[in-house]
Amino acid sequence: MGVFVTILFMAVIGAVIGGFTNHLAIKMLFRPYKAVYIGSWRVPFTPGLIPKRRDDLAKQLGKTVVNYLLTPETFRKKFFSNDIRLKIEQWLNEKIETTLFTDDKTINDWLKQAGVENIHLAIEEKVDALIIDQVDKVQNVLSTKTVRELLPERWQEKANTKIPDIARYILNKGDVYFESEEGYQTIKRLIDDFLDTKGTLGGMIQMFLGDSSSIVNKAQKEIKKFLNADGTFVLVSNMLTNEWVKLQDQTVTQLVGDLDFNSTTKAVQSYVKNELKIENRLDQPIVHYWTNGAHWMQQNVVPQVVDNAFVQAEVKLEDVLKRLNLEEVVREQVDTFPVEVLEDLVLGISKREFKMITVLGFVLGGIIGVVQGIIVTLIN
Repeated sequence: MGVFVTILFMAVIGAVIGGFTNHLAIKMLFRPYKAVYIGSWRVPFTPGLIPKRRDDLAKQLGKTVVNYLLTPETFRKKFFSNDIRLKIEQWLNEKIETTLFTDDKTINDWLKQAGVENIHLAIEEKVDALIIDQVDKVQNVLSTKTVRELLPERWQEKANTKIPDIARYILNKGDVYFESEEGYQTIKRLIDDFLDTKGTLGGMIQMFLGDSSSIVNKAQKEIKKFLNADGTFVLVSNMLTNEWVKLQDQTVTQLVGDLDFNSTTKAVQSYVKNELKIENRLDQPIVHYWTNGAHWMQQNVVPQVVDNAFVQAEVKLEDVLKRLNLEEVVREQVDTFPVEVLEDLVLGISKREFKMITVLGFVLGGIIGVVQGIIVTLIN
């Protein structure tokens, strides 16, 4: 009986010592939070292991996170998968259809949302300025450049080849005119007016040549003969050529005189603004002008935008992660954690295991106590 009590007593003592030692060791991982001093002497094992080595723990956690958790490959698998790409495309397609190409918002509404007010006035000012600029350029060209400089060389060559045709046309029209009754009466009227202005001399001419009708007939024949003569054709052609050369060396303003460009500018501005009706056009939704815009963007824009974004993001990923310096971020965050938070974090994860370690201490201590009790009994 005494042997059993001795062994049991030593087993209990061993179990208590083993369990308490393990429990104390676990607590000493975190406690005390700060160093304990007796006078100037620091009590050994204070502060606890984790508070004492918190800087090293923070650095190691930072390295672990960067090297094993938040690696570029992890981000690639998580954020650059086909599933993520498909979800982004679906989201963009939905937003384009339900937000951008909808009847609920006009172009003006979108501009106001972007902070742009009275855009129609700004556009009209730009249009006015553009018209003034263009009219000024036209005015400058018309007043400084000759017809020869303005007309394309091909046109000038074409005009030169048309001069004989024009001369022939003029002479033919003259011949037809003077052959007609109207031409006859014109000649007669001119002759009568001429003879009337000459008084007695006119009467004498009429007496020698007969009445005005005979004179008109003779004049009509001579005019027709003149118009059909080869020399007349050459004469008219040369005259037209000379006039055409002179005309080419003049500016447009020299030919037509000063033009009222101010009134022209105002008229053009008024016409353009009335035709554009900018304010009315801006009060329409985008879909009003681009009915298949949503489908076109979904087919042509969204896939390219997403592909480009993924390519650029993947290319820049490692550089971005380096710039973020996640290791330093984790270190700083862990370093600023209160020790109580670290303790709760570790215990929250390993509480069950720590309890098992304490129980194991009790078991091992008890076994050691039993062994010691047996040894002591045998020795005695």
